[in-house]
Amino acid sequence: MTRQHRNQVIAAALLTALPALAYATPAAAADSNPYGLGALWSNGDFIARTVLIIMVVMSVGTWYIMITKFLEQARILKDAKEVKAKFWPAHDIKEGAALLDTASPFRYIADTGIKAAEHHEGTMQETIDLHSWTTMSIQRSVDFIQNRLQGGLAFLGTVGSTSPFVGLFGTVWGIYHALTAIGIAGQASIDKVAGPVGESLIMTAIGLGTAVPAVLGYNMLVRRNKGALDEVRNFAADVQSILMGGYRHETHDAAE
Repeated sequence: MTRQHRNQVIAAALLTALPALAYATPAAAADSNPYGLGALWSNGDFIARTVLIIMVVMSVGTWYIMITKFLEQARILKDAKEVKAKFWPAHDIKEGAALLDTASPFRYIADTGIKAAEHHEGTMQETIDLHSWTTMSIQRSVDFIQNRLQGGLAFLGTVGSTSPFVGLFGTVWGIYHALTAIGIAGQASIDKVAGPVGESLIMTAIGLGTAVPAVLGYNMLVRRNKGALDEVRNFAADVQSILMGGYRHETHDAAE
């Protein structure tokens, strides 16, 4: 991903958190709604504010990962179409690999297979037969791509499973302080209960609002990852078949 694309993704992720950040401005929010997030931020203690900041960070991280992973998967699927259009019509595997984009995972797999096949003889790698050596090299490249695609999914899964409980903790903490204030005041009128309890329940709503996109994004990314990895694995298997089909790169180069 280029720097320009990364900056655009960060900007988009930050925009998703602007509503929560705007609510966190005490003066403006408190003036418009004395029982909203602004009042929660201004009246809350260190723990309440920390919980709110944690959920904002979770939300920003969730959207950032979702956007970057969707773009990454879209690029792999686009590269798969490029492989069919450029790689397979080529005369040999070297020419086909050279036609692919240098950042393409398919180019990485092809180059790995070519290097493994050409630099096998004359080293300690001779103790491993050529078929096994190229198979292991290509599989390592596929595993590397798979690990890169799965990066960030653990964060989404963690946010989806823990953010409701983080919000619930903020709710329980806020209600505890509300009941303490009511006990000190010695009366439980509706105006003294509605504000603190309502502000505390907002924490639960924020936790659910953070968890739902994380869960949906996780499931969608896992499904799209499967399709992208199928393209990568199929290409790797085809490259392995070509390398083991009796074609020698050195002989072809010498003939040229």
